Amino acid sequence: LTFILILAVLVVSTSGAKSFAGSSLYYAAGLYEQDQHFLFSNLQSAGIKVLRVWLDGQTSGSTKNTTIQAFPSLEPNQVGVYDDTVLNLIDDLMINAKQYGIKLMISMHSFNALAAGDVYGQRWGTGYFYEQSDAFEAFDNRLRHVLTHTHKTLGKQWKDLSEYIFAFEAENEAMIGKGSDYIADHQYWQCDRAQTIKSVLGSNSGILVTTGGESWLDESMQPDWFSCQYLDVIAIHAYGPGDYDTSKISGYVKKAQEAGKKLIFQEWGACYWDTSNNDCPQGNVLNQNTRNQNLQNWAKQISSAGVPWMYWQIIPNRDPHYGYDYEIGVNDVGWSTFKQVASQTSSYDCAFDFSAYL
Repeated sequence: LTFILILAVLVVSTSGAKSFAGSSLYYAAGLYEQDQHFLFSNLQSAGIKVLRVWLDGQTSGSTKNTTIQAFPSLEPNQVGVYDDTVLNLIDDLMINAKQYGIKLMISMHSFNALAAGDVYGQRWGTGYFYEQSDAFEAFDNRLRHVLTHTHKTLGKQWKDLSEYIFAFEAENEAMIGKGSDYIADHQYWQCDRAQTIKSVLGSNSGILVTTGGESWLDESMQPDWFSCQYLDVIAIHAYGPGDYDTSKISGYVKKAQEAGKKLIFQEWGACYWDTSNNDCPQGNVLNQNTRNQNLQNWAKQISSAGVPWMYWQIIPNRDPHYGYDYEIGVNDVGWSTFKQVASQTSSYDCAFDFSAYL
């Protein structure tokens, strides 16, 4: 145990940088302007530096009880035929975010949309999409379209907006529904998409290229991604408390440092229900003091490993407590605890120097 703790300290202290916290809001593009300012001002008060957003369309005017403007997906009806509504909405979002010292991490697709039967799912399904060259070409065109979108106000392409954009990822949880063996056998997909992104960004864009995580810590850390020259960041998604163990994370921190990569805990959360934290579709309400303690303990463990983290997710209204409920509403139950632990991340040493990108 003493050796492990010493190793963790040595690993963390290498960069000399301090850590940071972020959050996700997959439907943020649909927020009305007053709600954007409300969310960003409160995130700023919690020390949040990055907000992760998606491009998946939202057909409802209310998501997680957040009043939003519905918007279509980037390719609503046909592969390669783009409706830039969501990109234009994010144009406004990033300008407002910057006023509060927050940058965007932009996920350019999701396995969620693929599995739900979007235009890629309809044409290739969840298997051929990751296997066939025509699917690669079509999806790479989507990535290029997003990266070269000209901001409607700033007049610059997104690839040149490092003052507003922290990172790009090709897809949230690519291949997650296919199982661990499938992901391991198709690791190249992630690196190939990163190559496409880098070919547009260039080598000195000031914007990072990251994976979009998988189901748990080990699955998120595919070995070939550590040797992919086009990936800057390997993202961790994990909801099992065992994956928040400092010593377990520290082993991957050391591996990433040796490979010249960065790690970020891109998704984690503390469930509202009393069922297993990584499998909590519903249940009895967990005692709030216990949930607060979970938030404090798990955030501390991740930060102690030297890895910055992004919570899933902070919403600008009271949490309606739907299934798989990790959400915390601004000024709702649990917000003060979250605000405290998020603010404390900057006091931790970070194993990776992100300062040039924040």
